[in-house]
Amino acid sequence: MKQKTEIKKVDSQGRIVLPRDWREKVLGEENEVIIIKEGDFLKIIPKKKGDLTKFFDKLDLGVEFIEDLADWNEFEKKIREEKWRRDEK
Repeated sequence: MKQKTEIKKVDSQGRIVLPRDWREKVLGEENEVIIIKEGDFLKIIPKKKGDLTKFFDKLDLGVEFIEDLADWNEFEKKIREEKWRRDEK
């Protein structure tokens, strides 16, 4: 990874301007960063929203799927029974 060093001025309120190319490439449309304090150093990491759609339809509860999820109590009962069976093993 290529490292580039820049010297920036800090204004009276403690603000700095992040390099434009970094903002455009890494932040994109986001406008929040995570700042990690490590001793005398700061790490600035973009705060990104995770894409959870890759997990859709991937959950395996270990129980037979109940066709009618309108009966939530029956669904919870099956999950508890399965957990109880696994805990006994």
